[in-house]
Amino acid sequence: MRRNRYIDTAENLALWNEGRHLIQIAALQMNSGPQRPVFWGPSAAVLHGLPLYRLTPAHVHTAILGARHGRTRAGTMQHNVDVPAEDIVEIEGIRCTSLDRTLLDLACSTPATTALSAADAALGRESVRGHRQDSERAMLWHARMAARADRSRVRGIRRARWILEFADGRAQLPGESVSRFLLHQLGFREVLLQVPVTGAEGRNYWLDFGFPRSRTFGEFDGQGKYADEELRGDRTVEQVVLDEKRREDDVRGVTGWRFARWEDRHISSADTLGKRLAAFGVHPPG
Repeated sequence: MRRNRYIDTAENLALWNEGRHLIQIAALQMNSGPQRPVFWGPSAAVLHGLPLYRLTPAHVHTAILGARHGRTRAGTMQHNVDVPAEDIVEIEGIRCTSLDRTLLDLACSTPATTALSAADAALGRESVRGHRQDSERAMLWHARMAARADRSRVRGIRRARWILEFADGRAQLPGESVSRFLLHQLGFREVLLQVPVTGAEGRNYWLDFGFPRSRTFGEFDGQGKYADEELRGDRTVEQVVLDEKRREDDVRGVTGWRFARWEDRHISSADTLGKRLAAFGVHPPG
């Protein structure tokens, strides 16, 4: 990974993108000596435990405090950015930009879907308990981030303001964040999120999306639901599939609504998701 810093290749390849990048950060930190770097942007996001949706950083990103120009060397991209002392924090002894500053930097410098997924995750930590979002906590978060964005004059700040305003902590997976972003591009404006439904025997369910005009629930089926052992728990893939069928039958029975399901491959673009939804009779207004 760095001079005298190694990791088993198979173990490295088994990690998610965020995990591999975290190893790169640790290697740079171990080789930095007393001149400890301040990690910035995508690297700071990984340290804060945020997702990097479809972003595989080619470099470790750090901030050069007080330098005139940024530069790239030895797998490290050093950014000439102004980071005040109050926006530098330590996580397990590693310095990086604060969570709020990191979100703003991502919103200005990374693809919208990457930035929105991270913002949704951060807002969810602060305002969501279970499946319900505390509206007051969410409002305070939005006000705080809007004030921070208004003080910034960096490139990309206009788009960043929109992303931070559009953020919603109820998205439980990056795929849900991206789906919501694409739905907005398609013209959907009244999509329900995390819709509660009580089953015939009193069991509570939460559906990712609701389309009232079409009387249809929308569900994003990420591969992790079936392939990731941590998400499956003690259940086999077959048990997960069967549980999903029972859940869908119960919800359909008590509501009379249909289901539309999509996967990672359907959120590559707004057009692809739109065609998938149209197959289930779900169309944008107008």
